[in-house]
Amino acid sequence: MTNTPLPRDRDTSEQDQFLTILSREDALARFEAALFPLMVPGEKRPLADALGCALAEDVVAPIDVPPFDRSNVDGFAVRSADLAAAGEASPVRVMLNDEVIACGTAPTRPVFSGTATPIATGGPVPRGADAIVMVEHTQPSGPRAIEIRRAASPGQFVSYAGSDIARGEALLRAGTVIGSREIGMLAACGIAQVAVARRPRVAIISTGDELVQPGQPLRPAAIYDTNGAIVTAAISENGGEAQFLGAIPDDEVQLEAAMRGALATSDMLVLSGGTSKGAGDVSHRIIGRLGKPGIIAHGVALKPGKPLCLAVCDGKPVIILPGFPTSAMFTFHDMIVPVLRRMAGLPPRSDAKVNARVPVRIASELGRTEFVMVSLVEGADGLIAYPTGKGSGAITSFAQADGFLKIDALADQMPAGSEAEVTLFTPHVRVPDLVIVGSHCTGLDLVTAPLVHAGLVVRSIAVGSLGGLSAAKRGECDFAPIHLFDDKTGTYNTPYLSEGLELVPGWRRMQGIVFRKGDRRFEGLSAEDAVRAALADPACIMVNRNQGAGTRILIDRLLGGARPDGYWNQPRSHNAVAAAVAQQRADWGMTIAPVAHASDLGFIPFAEEHYDFALVKARKQRPAVQAFLDALASDEGRTALEQAGFRPA
Repeated sequence: MTNTPLPRDRDTSEQDQFLTILSREDALARFEAALFPLMVPGEKRPLADALGCALAEDVVAPIDVPPFDRSNVDGFAVRSADLAAAGEASPVRVMLNDEVIACGTAPTRPVFSGTATPIATGGPVPRGADAIVMVEHTQPSGPRAIEIRRAASPGQFVSYAGSDIARGEALLRAGTVIGSREIGMLAACGIAQVAVARRPRVAIISTGDELVQPGQPLRPAAIYDTNGAIVTAAISENGGEAQFLGAIPDDEVQLEAAMRGALATSDMLVLSGGTSKGAGDVSHRIIGRLGKPGIIAHGVALKPGKPLCLAVCDGKPVIILPGFPTSAMFTFHDMIVPVLRRMAGLPPRSDAKVNARVPVRIASELGRTEFVMVSLVEGADGLIAYPTGKGSGAITSFAQADGFLKIDALADQMPAGSEAEVTLFTPHVRVPDLVIVGSHCTGLDLVTAPLVHAGLVVRSIAVGSLGGLSAAKRGECDFAPIHLFDDKTGTYNTPYLSEGLELVPGWRRMQGIVFRKGDRRFEGLSAEDAVRAALADPACIMVNRNQGAGTRILIDRLLGGARPDGYWNQPRSHNAVAAAVAQQRADWGMTIAPVAHASDLGFIPFAEEHYDFALVKARKQRPAVQAFLDALASDEGRTALEQAGFRPA
């Protein structure tokens, strides 16, 4: 971190500022200091349109609520003094007045001593009465009289005027976020509109030549614009009035025109992409021409999120988020949401937090505060937080994670077994009913689908066969899917089980060499011959699998110690292997037959492996575990597997 003065001349110091990496705390402090104090504009809104807004001023009750003394029960309005001697052995007989008080009916006759008036719940208490007797505690006594066998105390079953809300009372304070309960309070006082903080108008622009909007055809080397949609939604969730202006190519003239137009009509501008050092990244170059003071921080010691750019242009915040979705959302929620909520007059977000144990070591980059997304499962001694990050470009990480933990900038790792505080993405965490940790397979989704449709929460965490076995031994999951071949016994999976684990047969799937159809180096060969042909061609590039995966063990058996070009390219899924070959980033790899066929690739069978489940015996009787076993053995489950290209055990 450096404490160099903020540059004012953007033309001469753009690159210097970009190279000044600030700590998270310093960057946020500078940003807020340059922006605030900032007047929060107010507006009048009808009550029906005020939901989620923050009150701009205190609200004082204009009337009493209730506005009159009213009955809380169905019964009779009486004078309590008349019933002082009433009891089971000495009932008191009173005469009924010739009116019945219903809701919305103003009483016309007073209650004199020795009389009572029938009254409904919510009805106004008539003059002279000071208590209500429930109808259940009375008996008819002639055509116009009742007997009462219980004494009544003054004020019994009566809500007095102003007992809920008193006229002139401060009903709600400025800054209160209006929810359904607040709307009810305001409506009870007859308030039809309220002064609220105007939602800040936030313009959102995605940048990049490679972006295509959802619904449009995806051209080669292009990607769908996820940031535009997710940032727009996140702004609305945090009090902003979001307007997505689309994606702008990396053209400086075109982008500057769009940014100027957005700032002219908005209170805040948020861009994603174009903030790194690349020649095509032009967003940050434009900011210095849009107003003073300009860039406040460009480069923050965060992981993910280092390229974040914070600026203020003539009193309006301009933020350039990193292009990768995970980086964009972490930096948005951590650095931008506090500012946005303050501009909207909203209180700081109250994040729910839980403590959990981290079962595996998490490496971290020294000098950068790191956010790590985690999935929570229930262990024997409390919650366990499994890292689930798939990289800063992975949008699904947010959807599949329960929250995130933070590793301090001064730490280079979080050791296995550490206790960590997890910030939840939602106020409450629902621990999954069924936890599966190990090797992933597309067939797994087919078996768990009926459980999910039945309302069970299923959590599947792909860490490879060996990682799954370790989790099962620690009691952190219900099942560990594995496909591990043991050379000594020539069998799958059983030799790898330890005490406390039971093998549940799953299905058989064919592993083999995948290649592009028509490649003469592989056509018509066996798997062994195909690998020998690949090793003999220096231009032939392979794609591997991650360490700990059962597929990796098969690959290493075929290679016999060779390390060809591409060996260290180690994606974590069968689909990623097929994509690498289909897109010509690699020429061959190993995957399962259903994935190869779905990608229209050539396939050479090598080994039908056993994809089975190591069941934690201590968890066998859990209802979700039994539901999974039933689904696995069902005719529907077996048919679904067969149709997908698997062979049920």
